[in-house]
Amino acid sequence: MDYLLIVVLLALVAFMFWNSRKRMKKMKEEQEAKARQTVPGVEVMLNGGIFGTIVSYDPDDLDEPAQIEIAPGVVIRVHSQAIARIITPSEVDETPLDDAEVEPVDTRDTAADDQTFTEIVAEDKKYGANTPPVSETVEETRRRLEGDDKQA
Repeated sequence: MDYLLIVVLLALVAFMFWNSRKRMKKMKEEQEAKARQTVPGVEVMLNGGIFGTIVSYDPDDLDEPAQIEIAPGVVIRVHSQAIARIITPSEVDETPLDDAEVEPVDTRDTAADDQTFTEIVAEDKKYGANTPPVSETVEETRRRLEGDDKQA
């Protein structure tokens, strides 16, 4: 009985060792493939979820920060290991939305449709800020702002 327990324990340790070696080999291959693909001009995603294009990268010196352009003219320096993955063109869906597909959403409260923005603000001041927020239309915002400019 004692021998059987030792054999099972040794088999378990051997399996764990074999499985960890297999996983480390796969991770090393993935890192090497990522290092080959990491060249200036390639679009990448950083660990924080920021997308950008590599401006400079030194695959030999990983302590040297990589420079990533996240917007036209905006270049950030990040640690080379902050590059999570290389974005291939097939991963990015660049099909633009047609105007017909987008439906405007009315977020205004139906009970507040008859009130103007200034009346709602006056109610907020009177009863406290416990009333639900109300969205105003572009025209209402323009009238309110133009009215504030005339008073100033």
